Amino acid sequence: MSGLFHLTYSSEGETRSIDGTADNGDDLVLSVSDDGRRRTVKIRANKEIGLLEFRESCPQCFTEDDGDSDGTVHFMNGYQSWTDSRETYLSEKEKDVKSMPRKLVDAYSFDRYGDASFYPYRKNILHGYDVYYCRGRKNGFILNLNFRNAYLIIEADRGSGNVTVSSDVFGAVLNEGEEFTVCDYAYGGSFEEGLSFLRQHSTVNRASKLFGYTSWYNYYQNINESIIFRDLEALDERFSLFQIDDGYEKHVGDWLTVDEQKFPNGLRPIVESIHARGMKAGIWLAPFVAEENSELFQTHRDWFRTDDMDRPVKCGSNWGGFYALDLENENALDFIGKCLAHYSDLGFDFFKLDFLYASNLPEYYGITRSQAAERAYSGIRDILKDKLILGCGATLFNCIGKFDYVRVGPDVSLKFDDAWYMKFMHRERISTKVTLQNTVYRSFMDGTLFGNDPDVFLLRDENNHLTPGQKKSLLTLNALFGSVMMTSDNISGYDDEKRALLSEAIDLFENASVTGYRRNGRFIVITYTLRGAEKTVRYDTVRGELID
Repeated sequence: MSGLFHLTYSSEGETRSIDGTADNGDDLVLSVSDDGRRRTVKIRANKEIGLLEFRESCPQCFTEDDGDSDGTVHFMNGYQSWTDSRETYLSEKEKDVKSMPRKLVDAYSFDRYGDASFYPYRKNILHGYDVYYCRGRKNGFILNLNFRNAYLIIEADRGSGNVTVSSDVFGAVLNEGEEFTVCDYAYGGSFEEGLSFLRQHSTVNRASKLFGYTSWYNYYQNINESIIFRDLEALDERFSLFQIDDGYEKHVGDWLTVDEQKFPNGLRPIVESIHARGMKAGIWLAPFVAEENSELFQTHRDWFRTDDMDRPVKCGSNWGGFYALDLENENALDFIGKCLAHYSDLGFDFFKLDFLYASNLPEYYGITRSQAAERAYSGIRDILKDKLILGCGATLFNCIGKFDYVRVGPDVSLKFDDAWYMKFMHRERISTKVTLQNTVYRSFMDGTLFGNDPDVFLLRDENNHLTPGQKKSLLTLNALFGSVMMTSDNISGYDDEKRALLSEAIDLFENASVTGYRRNGRFIVITYTLRGAEKTVRYDTVRGELID
């Protein structure tokens, strides 16, 4: 494939660029290899240079279908776990948080959850990260093999349908003689070819499926010892995991200070009770951040990363505002390690680690955003060794080979699409409507990159505004498409109908195999097999209900 590329870099205080296939002998030597399935661009620096941007067109990644196939859909993989990710028609626009009033964006840091702080959103462009496919009249796939160095941003022009890739090399600094892989991606002529490539080259050991409970989506931070023990007692032998979520600590960031009013006996007796019932014990932490009111932030401000105006880097508005630890500060790193080791020593088997995008929201000199996340996520695995890890709010490809499970959508909401004004928020907003589409469209990652966590199902009637049809859809799609199936319900309150629905879903979770899915307007057509029988259902993305 002969892509036309453009490399921009800095050298000796100047911004310079290379176009086409030429190299600049004074500054660097560039090499390109392309065998029709994989394209690689490398450089060797002749002097110190700083990389800024690499872009190229890729017209030969695709095949055209002259038949009567439906209009082309483009899968755009969002920046992190919560970012909306779906098959999109070129007629549809991409949400841009910066279209909101600037005062609101600044006041609540809405642009910090995703890529809005560094990616220039444009009305005529759809974009995604690291993996892309299109199918319909136009077919093809692109897969980033260079994710440990740089994210691959794939852009589709909404007018022409032309596709361009750019390597997020910004920040990388090379000394004289150093080599760097600018981009390295596989490409092919169909979605099916892409899936085959993923399966053939996956080195991930498929994680065991987990059916479990988490405290978050019923009580949120309002948990205590009695609630935890009560809901634990309600679970039966089908459950393999019980996870304590946010609310056990006094403040986010003060992980070593359990709230004694809520948990007067600490967490060890709970871990022992979970194990006595034959389940894995899980705990939630957000290891790279702390809220403004935490003792950690108030007393160790120097442990936090600052921007070029010497202000701590804010990561969002949760808990009244929270900030990123400096992952080059030895004291901060020691603290993170001590907290994770503490809960490992308490006997927790499963770690849900959240808000991980904070690892590379700040800039770190000399490395790319992806390299910063790689370093941070690898550090977590080194500390937790063989514990099970679920990454959440994470840049997905950096999780490969480090985490067992990864959340693939935003948080479930108690209303199908949450409050009406949330539709104007950032792309990582809470929404059951959004997360169900992420669950389907990111399902090809399950078992090839990691085990997918589609978030919880909710069948209870109290503290829940989903319709019966939406509850069933949430339960069924989670069972079909995930490696983790969890709830926050106290299942002792289920009536016969809910118990029957749960039993049917567990059967799907354990025994069904999805054979295909495809967008058709507002519907997603899903096919699967269950004990040799083929079944087809349609999911209505607007109403949130399944149609047999």
